[in-house]
Amino acid sequence: MKSTMKSNEIVREQIFEIIKNQIKMKNPPEVKITYERLRKLGFDDFVTKQYLGQCLGVELFHMLKYKEEWNLERYVKNLQNLPKEPFED
Repeated sequence: MKSTMKSNEIVREQIFEIIKNQIKMKNPPEVKITYERLRKLGFDDFVTKQYLGQCLGVELFHMLKYKEEWNLERYVKNLQNLPKEPFED
């Protein structure tokens, strides 16, 4: 159980690092826009990054499981719909 928790923390840290870089580089710009929008809605930094991470996770899942290419359109649509849960279609 302890190693699973550690693995989850490592994955979360990596996803947060990707999000941090996307915000910094404004690539795609919707990540920074969504981050700022969610913060203005009252979500703290950690929760906001968790929401963004859900959208990123959908894309990573599709890339790894289904061997799909990165779907920027789906990623942006999911970002724009936050805090509603992302969809996988």
